[in-house]
Amino acid sequence: MEEKKFPVAIIMHITLIAAIVVIFTVCAYKLYKWNKGVPSDYDPNYITTDFDIEALDSIIPLAPDKLEGHVDDGLTTILCLGNDPFSKEKGQENGLAEMIAAGVPEPEKTTVYNGSFTGSTISAAYANYNDGYWMDSFSLPYLAKAICSRDFTDTLHYAYYSYDPDFVPTVEMLEALDMNTVDIICIMYDAIDYIEKRPSDDPNDPYSIVAYTGALHTAIEEIQETYPFIRIVVMSHTFCFYVNEEGYFQNGDRTDLGNGTLSHYLQKALDVTGDCSVSLIDNFYGTINEDNYLDYMTDYIHFNDEGRKLLADRFINCIFPDKTAEE
Repeated sequence: MEEKKFPVAIIMHITLIAAIVVIFTVCAYKLYKWNKGVPSDYDPNYITTDFDIEALDSIIPLAPDKLEGHVDDGLTTILCLGNDPFSKEKGQENGLAEMIAAGVPEPEKTTVYNGSFTGSTISAAYANYNDGYWMDSFSLPYLAKAICSRDFTDTLHYAYYSYDPDFVPTVEMLEALDMNTVDIICIMYDAIDYIEKRPSDDPNDPYSIVAYTGALHTAIEEIQETYPFIRIVVMSHTFCFYVNEEGYFQNGDRTDLGNGTLSHYLQKALDVTGDCSVSLIDNFYGTINEDNYLDYMTDYIHFNDEGRKLLADRFINCIFPDKTAEE
């Protein structure tokens, strides 16, 4: 019996219909899956004030050629320059410099000198020295000039003007210190330049000492030129508040006093340290910030013991990472 064959046209129609059915089925399934979505971990009733924060640290080792001709004494000597973070509790076990000295990997081979002055600033108040504002003598560019020239005549003279009994012995210590033994200079000021409304920079003069960046630039470069073998580390300011004329606290990262907010000053410090190829430890985002300041500050700007310990640990972990990892 002859085998019956389906016409080609019927086969093509059946194939086309099957293809349409398959396509429709796939589309319907994908639409159903899309509408259904995926399970979410979001809990609308969960409340948190925590944010993901990434520190803007820029850790730069000292170039080997800077050590050429310098004799290493086998010890680590650190000189701290700054204001209240270092000067508060100076000489006590809970002081920042003392905590650094106790926490370094080899404390028995490390000496930390504290050359800080309470209330001093990074920038100067006047472009030319003004006898009516003697605190400029303790601003960073003037202090760096005295350290590099080894002439502390004016610095010591104005230290006697201070009601702070620590000013004179600190100047005398700096005068007697052999800078050839110093391995690291750690610079940390709180946000006083922001609070004092000092200009963050001067576009017409990158070395203007009455501007935050110009003063920092001037001081770092003078130290580098005089003591190229010393590694410079800048520890940034932390979060703080500004207290306005009515006595109300204003968030430093949301309040522009005319020269930028706290984060703006941090970016300026990053710019300067990058230009000068020195390290910057970001304390604004990485140490004491808007989320945790209640645990580490005593008021709008100063630190408690836990705050100083946190700052000391940040310095040690950033500057001695290999040795701390071994422990």
